[in-house]
Amino acid sequence: MNERPIPTAAQRDAASVEVLRVWVAEKQLHCSLKIGMYRDGMGVDEELAWGTILADAARHIARALHPEDADEERIALQKILRGLSEELAAPTSDVKGGFV
Repeated sequence: MNERPIPTAAQRDAASVEVLRVWVAEKQLHCSLKIGMYRDGMGVDEELAWGTILADAARHIARALHPEDADEERIALQKILRGLSEELAAPTSDVKGGFV
């Protein structure tokens, strides 16, 4: 396994919560999600909260790909958005699995 390190802030904060874990295994994407935390615990619209999480993740990915070049970072974010839109419009695989 090749797990990513836990961020230092998450290690320091006893109230931190992991909300998304994504794996590529057996040539497929596998996700573990913490669903309901915003709706049940904070009274926040769950769908909007996940939109913010995904947007923040996209910005982090673009910055990680191009940490020294703001123009390339912006282009990367546009490409990520295009890939997301295309995949939502015409999925390349089915979403399978269950919830516990």
